[in-house]
Amino acid sequence: MSVGEGTGTGFSTMRGRNYPTIRQFTVFMENRVGQLMEVIRRFEGSRVRIVALSITDSAECSFVRFLLSHPEQGREILERAGLAMIESDLIGVELPEGNQPLLQVCTALLQAEVNIIQAYPLILRPRGRPAVALMVDNIEMGLETLDRKSFTMISEADLAEVE
Repeated sequence: MSVGEGTGTGFSTMRGRNYPTIRQFTVFMENRVGQLMEVIRRFEGSRVRIVALSITDSAECSFVRFLLSHPEQGREILERAGLAMIESDLIGVELPEGNQPLLQVCTALLQAEVNIIQAYPLILRPRGRPAVALMVDNIEMGLETLDRKSFTMISEADLAEVE
């Protein structure tokens, strides 16, 4: 999905599946053997698929970041498990053709003075193309910049269609 396309619609009033970002769930877990598997197993039997995953751990706890194919249902599963979590919006962007596609994305954001805070690849690829999830310090500016430079954004609806 390309964002904007001359509509001039403000992003701040949009939400849900057509919003041009993807939701990340950061789950706080005790750092012990098998804890990650316990959380992942909770999605078993549902239509929720893990589209991207990032883990940061310390001696006491871990922070596991998930992008999910069906975020509403995924949130319900995580809440029912009683897990402490934070929900954030990220930009999903397909990597363009070329030798250094990530460099093209980073250059576009740098030119707009948008800082990348987190970045990780998507495990499942919408439309069969490699893609990354980016947390940036100014999401509206990041979206506008990448759209203006003709990058293809990934929405939650795109993630729901991934097989």
